[in-house]
Amino acid sequence: MMLKAFFPTCCTSADSGLLVGRWVPEQSSAVVLAVVHFPFIPIQVKEFLAQVQQASRVGVTVLGTWCHHQQEPEESLGRFLEELSAIFSHEPWLQLCRERGGAVWSSKAVQRPVLPGAPGEHQVTLIFYDQRQVLLSQLHPPAALPDRQAGDAPASTGGLAAVFDTVARSEALFRSDRFDEGPVRLSHWQSEGVEASILVELAKQASGPTCLLLSFLLSVLSAIGACRLFWLWPLPFICSKLSTCEQVRHRLGHLSLVFSTQKAENPAQLMRKANVFVSVLLDVGLGLALLTWLHGEDRIGQLANALVPVADRVAEELQHLLQWLMGAPAGLKMNRALDQVLGRFFLYHIHLWISYIHLMSPFIERILWHVGLSACLGLTVALSLLSDIIALLTFHIYCFYVYGARLYCLKIYGLSSLWRLFRGKKWNVLRQRVDSCSYDLDQLFIGTLLFTMLVFLLPTTALYYLVFTLLRLLVVTVQGLLHLLVDLVNSLPLYSIGLRLCRPYRLAAGVKFRVLEHEAGKPLRLLMQINPLPYSQVVHTYRLPSSGCPPKLSWSSLCRKLFFGELIYPWKQKGDKQD
Repeated sequence: MMLKAFFPTCCTSADSGLLVGRWVPEQSSAVVLAVVHFPFIPIQVKEFLAQVQQASRVGVTVLGTWCHHQQEPEESLGRFLEELSAIFSHEPWLQLCRERGGAVWSSKAVQRPVLPGAPGEHQVTLIFYDQRQVLLSQLHPPAALPDRQAGDAPASTGGLAAVFDTVARSEALFRSDRFDEGPVRLSHWQSEGVEASILVELAKQASGPTCLLLSFLLSVLSAIGACRLFWLWPLPFICSKLSTCEQVRHRLGHLSLVFSTQKAENPAQLMRKANVFVSVLLDVGLGLALLTWLHGEDRIGQLANALVPVADRVAEELQHLLQWLMGAPAGLKMNRALDQVLGRFFLYHIHLWISYIHLMSPFIERILWHVGLSACLGLTVALSLLSDIIALLTFHIYCFYVYGARLYCLKIYGLSSLWRLFRGKKWNVLRQRVDSCSYDLDQLFIGTLLFTMLVFLLPTTALYYLVFTLLRLLVVTVQGLLHLLVDLVNSLPLYSIGLRLCRPYRLAAGVKFRVLEHEAGKPLRLLMQINPLPYSQVVHTYRLPSSGCPPKLSWSSLCRKLFFGELIYPWKQKGDKQD
């Protein structure tokens, strides 16, 4: 029978003693966690292991003996190591030995035979692992395994989960400042002590009161926001349509999570909290940089002075476009009466909008100055506010699009209904289906007249709808780019990406084994190395949920909406599911 012994590389130079760890019977393997050095008293070792087991809830026991012959082997030491198996009864009993210079290793597992003639010794495969990396890493499902390298033997994460879990839950054993001062002396990855930082300790001491104060302030803001005064119509409707309100609400949820005094229950929650914290820091840092740029060299005044001429220029171009549509656009013959009515209607809207812009021009610089201050809340808030400003400045284009879409949709559905009349069909509203129906001569005559009128008026309406739909799609595209940038800052797991870049072993997708020694008559020695998680899988696994964003329409659904004149909104509707 071949047994596996996972041995930490930090213990290869340890003095002779006892092997302390956990036996995993399902995998026929032993996970060595530390080496107890001589001299020791067996009863003290048992009491020490009982304390560790109670603190870590891991079945830590003595697995066998470790012999490091730095000099010539002594007969008394060998006999003493063999007699320890009677004091610490464990089946099987591991015996690992490293000869002088470290070039020769021997390993075996002694077990009392249950049946006469059964072998009492088993061969042991030594698997060396970095204890610190295994302790700090998070093992992910095997679906995230990267490409295998040549000459490496792959390993399944299912069989290694027990190894990673054992090392991760044995942190109490590695607290050298707590246990090494007693009668038991250990060798493990922290046996030489842990470097401390005064700044880190001061930050830990100050984080508690700071989190309590900020949590109290956030709870006060939440209580003010829950006041019934803010839920009077139309405030909830307006807040639901403004991207700024959605982003501020989303950031308040992030701040409540970061400054919460509750401890994370598992590594996934801790990683999410760290990602949110880094995302907020980056957002605020970029916002302060934007604020510094805006308030430097009087850029606010320059933007305010350029806004009105740009609005006048856009209005002038729209007027030229409407005058072109009111003539013979591209040589098309339009319905002159309907063309004149629609053109004058839209020209009047442009006149109203320009009058409103000139009326607000004395206050534009002050408004932009206060808008620039919103960047101190974060770059995402400033971008969301910019998207809302674009929506307000292009409100006349939105009105043109809605008028044209509603008129075009009315004619499309009227033509489809009249087309069913010619085929002897009608739409059953109650059963939501098309049924057969018989019409008399008067109904057919009136239906023919209406169908003819709608067909001849459709090209004029369709042309206006096409032009204003293109303008509306241009505005929605600009807003969509801003929303994508906001969503990128909100949802990108920057801490996890930085962890993957600087400490790739922290996010493990599996392991690979490298053969150290494979000779006849000698134990097989392997080195276990951690395969890092790919960057794409890191983003997919730790991606943060974003705030309310535009609905994700497929191309077919978008084309259908455009063809039938259905409105395309830049916000999420009630029927759309949140991701």
